[in-house]
Amino acid sequence: MGNSSRKEGEEEGGEEKEKEKGDEEEVAEKEEEEEVVVEDEELPLGVDELLASGDPVLDLSYYKFRRLPRQVLDLQHLEKLYVCGNRLRDVPKRIVQLQGLRTLALDFNKLEDVPLSVCQLTNLTCLYLGSNRLMSLPPEMRNLHSLRCLWVESNYFQRFPKQLYDLPRLRSLQIGDNRLRTLPSDLWRMEALRGLWLYGNRFQEFPRVLLKMEQLEILDLDRNRISEFPNLHHLPALRLFSYDHNPVKEPPRVGEEVFLVGEGAEEVLQSRERKREAKEHAEKEAEEAAAAAAAAANPVIHGILKKLRMSSALNLAAAKEKATNGGVPSSATEGDEDEPQSKDEEADPERQGVALDEAELEYEEEGLGYEREELIYEGEDYEGYGGAGLEYERAEMDYEYEGEELEENAQGGGA
Repeated sequence: MGNSSRKEGEEEGGEEKEKEKGDEEEVAEKEEEEEVVVEDEELPLGVDELLASGDPVLDLSYYKFRRLPRQVLDLQHLEKLYVCGNRLRDVPKRIVQLQGLRTLALDFNKLEDVPLSVCQLTNLTCLYLGSNRLMSLPPEMRNLHSLRCLWVESNYFQRFPKQLYDLPRLRSLQIGDNRLRTLPSDLWRMEALRGLWLYGNRFQEFPRVLLKMEQLEILDLDRNRISEFPNLHHLPALRLFSYDHNPVKEPPRVGEEVFLVGEGAEEVLQSRERKREAKEHAEKEAEEAAAAAAAAANPVIHGILKKLRMSSALNLAAAKEKATNGGVPSSATEGDEDEPQSKDEEADPERQGVALDEAELEYEEEGLGYEREELIYEGEDYEGYGGAGLEYERAEMDYEYEGEELEENAQGGGA
């Protein structure tokens, strides 16, 4: 009796299992049929035009696709493909045909794993996988040796994916809004990394390994639980550090070139700006003082000689103009056009020099004397002249450095 009952029970259980198996097969067939229907369904309005445009950039975001349209897989000219905000759970294997892709955006979908077909797009430089359901990355990620930018924010990573160590060109890693508590001690191996976004994780202490990553330029640790930051002068390349919404007592210490975002950052930046302005003002004053000291150290006679040369140039131009106009001189200034020159002035070129104001010639330098017809140099800077008088006569002056310029001025005056 017991054996027969057991046998009957086993037969009934077998029938139930077969029935369940049949139901599963039926469900699978039904799902396959639904997939075929989804694949062959009519595309949303305007998508046909996008597919036929020949544009290397294709944006199919927010069309609520459950499956990537098969027509896309034939567009081998594509360089950028955006399918964000859809309902994709996977990517067709045929996507490997699109080897020209440089950018692939799969944000805001329902991916639970990174499709292995995506890992075969070896020319990708930017891959966006944010806001999916990822918990890890496959080992095949190392195939993406050209990848420079990876965004996996708003997923479920509890551990830092070490598969990223095998991406030698990765410069930008966005892994915020995950569940990281620590970073691996050998993270410094990612030597190409320049920007690291770790906001919205569960760090309670500043990850010390970051102090070894001296190449970092951008570091974002917003919305964690860090109460104290170390001295970040150890990161010489750092240009942006964000620590907002952390329970810190004071802003972290950073270099003068670092832009801060967080509690108390504004006061630090304002204080830095005031110091910079004060420093620039002090440097400007020092430059002006040095220039004044240099001017005082140089003999004033150089300024006088320059004025005499300019005056002589004007007189020479006037003389040439007189010769050109048949003996009728033309004054160098407008107000004297009707005043004829005296015979004494025409006969004595010395008296046509510039009359310098007494106020301009009041120099009390010891050992310097100014005479109307000769200049005597007795200063220390002119010992080579031995106090000999230098006579400047109009007909005998030698313009070694300004000759060409004086001739052009004379020609212009004569014209």
